[in-house]
Amino acid sequence: QEIYGIDVSPAFISQMTDRILPIAKEWQNRPLQQKYLVVYMDATFYKVRQDGHIKSKAVYVGIGIGLDGQKEVLGMWIGQSEGARYWAGILSELRSRGVEDILIMCVDGLHGMTEAIHAVYPQADVQRCIVHQLRSTLNAMSYKDGKAIMPDLRAIYQAPSEEAALYALEQLEAKWGKSHSKVVASWKMNWPELSTYLKYPPEIRKMIYTTNAIENFNRQLRRVGKHHVVFPTDDALFKTLYLAMMEITWKWGRRPPNWNWGQMLEQFMVYFEGRITMEDINVNL
Repeated sequence: QEIYGIDVSPAFISQMTDRILPIAKEWQNRPLQQKYLVVYMDATFYKVRQDGHIKSKAVYVGIGIGLDGQKEVLGMWIGQSEGARYWAGILSELRSRGVEDILIMCVDGLHGMTEAIHAVYPQADVQRCIVHQLRSTLNAMSYKDGKAIMPDLRAIYQAPSEEAALYALEQLEAKWGKSHSKVVASWKMNWPELSTYLKYPPEIRKMIYTTNAIENFNRQLRRVGKHHVVFPTDDALFKTLYLAMMEITWKWGRRPPNWNWGQMLEQFMVYFEGRITMEDINVNL
């Protein structure tokens, strides 16, 4: 009204934007590449009205890095619950859309995710986000202890090899095991997934030790949704996120400048021999 001198109702605007839904659904169900080097999965939460109640719903986002080195949003799923069965459903959907192989999955310790990954993509390596593990550790202790423990944690995640990292983990347990047993237990319990990146060269490690790539994307989505305290329906939430996603990703045309992509592809071909071929690469370039 203020800008154009036209008065329209919220219902009219909703009807207009509903025309986006078929396009958004078509995007959500589109065919995908056959192979992805890395897939990041993470969740962010929004308030949605359902059955007369306001519920906090997780929107799970998947971002893949293909053989051409480009990022791609694979899909956005509004979840009713977490668990291995739910995640298996999402991953099975990716498979039905043409994704035959995922080399590395980077996740934030989402409940049931590892089991689901190995059920659908049994050969995929799983990397748990180191940054999330560090945040969880620091949140479990005082600021003073958190500052004191950081050099010991840094010795673990910056170790040049898994052997050196395991030694640093032993030192962490010896120093902090009595005063912060739960923190040390968490690192030891999650170690198989926290340490996956250590078997790769530095170039690949930088890609997979954290889910920052998808966290940055989710942060931008939240900025768009901050004006909506509560979304009236799942569809209203989905169409808003779809439009935001289109605006965010239009500038994703280039790989990060610090990636030596030719060298990184050669490393992936060595570490995943037989699962990536020159024919695969030529098809995607």
